[in-house]
Amino acid sequence: MSFEWPWQYNFPPFFTLQPNVDTRQKQLAAWCSLVLSYCRHHKLYTVDVMEAQESPVFNNKKIERKLSVEAIQVVFEELRKKGNLEWLDKNKSRCLVMWRRPEEWGKLIYQWVSKNGMNNSVFTLYELSNGDDTDGEEFHGLEDWMLQRSLQALQTEGKAEIIAMDDGKGVYCV
Repeated sequence: MSFEWPWQYNFPPFFTLQPNVDTRQKQLAAWCSLVLSYCRHHKLYTVDVMEAQESPVFNNKKIERKLSVEAIQVVFEELRKKGNLEWLDKNKSRCLVMWRRPEEWGKLIYQWVSKNGMNNSVFTLYELSNGDDTDGEEFHGLEDWMLQRSLQALQTEGKAEIIAMDDGKGVYCV
């Protein structure tokens, strides 16, 4: 399945941050939506700002436009404010993109556990993210850092308990 670009992507002014406050807010909302959709489609979690400028999401070769590194930083900062991005370093050169927040992933995992009658069961983190039983689930292949945050969110809600196991971590789902 190929990625569907929004109409703005082929509109040259989209690649220049607009000076009018209202227009800029709409533009940033469109950029945030595009970045999250693109990362979700390609299952991207970690982004390097310098590499991002050459990525198709910020570089439309068809219309020969690309978003500047400064503008990419503005878009990423907007995503951070919304809780969809965390910087990995003080220089803000690499970031984690959360096209789904940990609480949302936790909810999906818990729904899968409940739907399959696996409450009161213990799972390894590997079983949840890479096991045969979860193949085809949206959270299958979830990166370890996000899986752990998702399980922490479930633990906070009292729906799971993270436990130490001989070969790493596991989770008990209530």
